Amino acid sequence: MLKLTSLVTKAALALAAPVAIGAGTAQAAVLGPDAAACASGASGPAVLVKVDGFKTRTGNVRVQVYGANAAEFLAKGKKLKRVDVPVTHGGPMEICVALPQAGNYAVAVRHDIDGNGKSSRNDGGGFSRNPGLSLITLKPRYEDVVISVGQQPRAVPVVLNYIQGLAIKPIKTASR
Repeated sequence: MLKLTSLVTKAALALAAPVAIGAGTAQAAVLGPDAAACASGASGPAVLVKVDGFKTRTGNVRVQVYGANAAEFLAKGKKLKRVDVPVTHGGPMEICVALPQAGNYAVAVRHDIDGNGKSSRNDGGGFSRNPGLSLITLKPRYEDVVISVGQQPRAVPVVLNYIQGLAIKPIKTASR
């Protein structure tokens, strides 16, 4: 009975653990409810958002994906998918979001530093293709962030930007 209990416990822990990418490497675990969609050898449309450049390692990261309609980009209630995860203790975070079909998408990322679910001047943010931002242009053009996703998971690096004086820019250079 003890062996059976141990086996069940091990199986449950294995299923609950995040999917590690790059077997045998020191890379980050893939996070989010769709983590399996970005596992090595996975097929099907998905984005593996690699978030880097954190100001602090507190709060939550929110990844939102928008579809091919430029008019709906960042419009309230128009996101296709949203994933919220707690910030990890170190390194870039890799968050997988499965998509309904191949096509054009835009990714928006927000670092909610205090984890309260509300935007503040301390929070960070970024987008697919890492467009430059300013206090005048907080919202990039859809054309500057749109990416094409095929039938395989696509890696999408996003470097977070934070308000620093009169500028919005990364805190540090992203890890490579």
